Amino acid sequence: MKKLLLAAFGCFLIVASFAQTAQQNLSIKGIVIDSAANKPLGFVTVALTDAATNLPVKSTLTKDDGTFELTNIPAKPYKLSLVFMGYKTKTIDINGATAAVDVGRMMLSPASNQLKEVSIVAAKPLMKQEVDRISYDVQADPESKALTALDMMRKVPMLSVDASDNIKLKGGGNYKILLNGKESALMAQNPSDILKAMPGTNIVRIEVITTPPAKYDAEGLDGIINIITQKKGDQGYNGSINSRYNSVWGENINLNVTAKQGKLGFNGYVGAGARPKRETALGSESVFSNPVSSLNQDGTRFFSGRNIYNSNELSYEADSLNLITGTFNFYNNNNDNGNSQYSVQRDGLNDITQAYNIMGTNNSKYHGTDAGLNYQLGFKNNKDQLLTASFKYSNNSSQQFNDVQADQTVNYDNPNYRQYNKAGSKEYTTQLDYIHPLKIITIEAGGKMIARNSFSDFHTDTINANNQYITDSKQENDFSYHQDVYSLYNSYQLKFTKWTFKGGARVEHTGIDANFSSTGSTLKQNFTNVVPSISIQRSLKSSSITFGFTQRIQRPGIYQLNPFVNTSNPKFIVMGNPELKPAVNNNFELGYSNFAKGSININTSYSFANNTIQNLLKVDENAVTTTTFGNVGKNKKLALNISINYPITTKLNFNFNSQIAQVWLQGTFNGRFYANSGPQGSAFINAGYKFDDGYRIGVNGGYDGRQVLLQGNDNYWVGAGCSVSKELFSKKATVSLYANNPFKKFIRFDFPTRTPDFQTTAYSFNYYRSINISFNYKFGKLNSSIKKNQRGINNDDSSGSGSKN
Repeated sequence: MKKLLLAAFGCFLIVASFAQTAQQNLSIKGIVIDSAANKPLGFVTVALTDAATNLPVKSTLTKDDGTFELTNIPAKPYKLSLVFMGYKTKTIDINGATAAVDVGRMMLSPASNQLKEVSIVAAKPLMKQEVDRISYDVQADPESKALTALDMMRKVPMLSVDASDNIKLKGGGNYKILLNGKESALMAQNPSDILKAMPGTNIVRIEVITTPPAKYDAEGLDGIINIITQKKGDQGYNGSINSRYNSVWGENINLNVTAKQGKLGFNGYVGAGARPKRETALGSESVFSNPVSSLNQDGTRFFSGRNIYNSNELSYEADSLNLITGTFNFYNNNNDNGNSQYSVQRDGLNDITQAYNIMGTNNSKYHGTDAGLNYQLGFKNNKDQLLTASFKYSNNSSQQFNDVQADQTVNYDNPNYRQYNKAGSKEYTTQLDYIHPLKIITIEAGGKMIARNSFSDFHTDTINANNQYITDSKQENDFSYHQDVYSLYNSYQLKFTKWTFKGGARVEHTGIDANFSSTGSTLKQNFTNVVPSISIQRSLKSSSITFGFTQRIQRPGIYQLNPFVNTSNPKFIVMGNPELKPAVNNNFELGYSNFAKGSININTSYSFANNTIQNLLKVDENAVTTTTFGNVGKNKKLALNISINYPITTKLNFNFNSQIAQVWLQGTFNGRFYANSGPQGSAFINAGYKFDDGYRIGVNGGYDGRQVLLQGNDNYWVGAGCSVSKELFSKKATVSLYANNPFKKFIRFDFPTRTPDFQTTAYSFNYYRSINISFNYKFGKLNSSIKKNQRGINNDDSSGSGSKN
């Protein structure tokens, strides 16, 4: 199969290399000069219009040195206009007979009737609808200076964040988060932790790709979230320093730097945070039917932690056609948690049958690194024709230690014990991508090979009569999981004046080889998936209509596969399932976007899947509840998403983002059939007002409804907040104050689970009120952007990142 895929991909590249048509494209360049001062003029608008129809074709701004270049323009006559405030507009004709047009030095003369004072008020659009995605321009949102990257997520269409900081896409938690189009160690385990530490100013835009094209790996039932970070830069340097203190999450600091000297460019950021020790209450109430009994648990828990993250990209632009980039990402997290919980179990006569107090401490460490190298080759005839070769190495690992002790015991014979678990994953990825633009059609193709090696080594030590901890041979295992994925994709985009069509398919072959040392058992699986995708966009005067269909694959990740049995709470244990298999989801979408004033986005979708991976609970005869995962879910969802961003005045802006959905779930687990259905939804509203003296105020409110689960539902959440910020030092600095739910310190969450055998309601108290103060300072000056690879490795094929649910 490997040789067949590689041979097919090689044949495609040979055919594609001869597919270039005789269609000639123009490139136009020149330099704009102030005729009076005889100096270059920067930021002059260069506009190209069709000579026959006077319709706009392309535009750009001159650089600081006055130069400009327009490329990939169909050969025909045009008019080239130069427009700059205080200067006479200049227009020349381009006959289109020559492929490379150099207009040379273009002299602009100052206008004789210059305005004494000019005031221009313009706002960048926050949202943009493309044929297969919608993007939110974080830099165009003034509140990005006051809010964290996670807070900004609440404003993005089709995204929501619940009270436990889980990110949801269209109300679901099965998606992939990419960083600059690539899977990253920063987002591999719990992206919420990173996004809470990262300031909104680090992000340029957030893309929600609900109909991913064939070039993306097929993983993620609900779609892909692509976070684009700051990549500014030309000769020189710039950057920003961001510091923040949050009354609940502690202090964070972030440094963002971009620099370029000659052909070398660098951009990156580094951040660190420390979460202080915080304590909250938790517990559960359970009723069992066979035999009739009850279990009540009450106690407290604490959490604290430290993290550091770093992302870097170094580029070398050998010439206009050859570009090499190297990337390195790093993340390290160290958490100290613990709990003290008193448990009382009673029989049908309400007599105590067992009681104990558990005191547990937990230390977990997570470390992730990845490094990549990309080479991009351009072509002289068409600079949008690209061939990219990429290699990436990724290494993610975690260590967990539980120390559990008991006292105040009644009929409780379990000795004190300690648990150790070390797990992780290493990936080696090679990828080749090719893009071939023709007159109205763009062809994309590529191939990828991923070698993924995951492991888990765990054991439990119990205390003996001599007060010594000895490893229990029945509670230890070395687990290895090898997964190799080979894929090919081919897609086509046709772009007309008012219609855009994008379609393609991806073929993925997966081989799995797993081994469990303690039982001597193995698991081998091989499967091939063909994943189609199609997107259509019809552009209207100031709006557009889009339609999309795609299939997506849900592959289990190491944290769902890991058979480690976490017994830090002896009555509620958690374990993975190494026999999980992938599931396929079918998704249809119809959307409408209007950008006449502000933006309105309405998206309807229907999806269905069989054999999805569900979070499941079962109970044994000793009233011990086990949480695990299984391929049991048949899932259908009908959803409506509405997002509105409306500038009421030039100073007052309004934002509304909501979803409502009807969900149907059914499946068989542990010999029983389950079915559940119901509505779920979320809404976020925000309003901001900007004063003339640099002050800005904002208010927001949010609601996240209960998510429908196979055996119950999770908790709902309602919250509100307000912010105020002030620009200082000629807008180079911003100081901000943000208050979230200021009138209540804690909020109680209930999580009910219902089965024929038992009913359990787990509850926890979370911090509700938080006060955040932050300071942002920008330094340096750069002119345009560092050139970077347009294609790279996107390992979005396995689950495990995204929502913690």
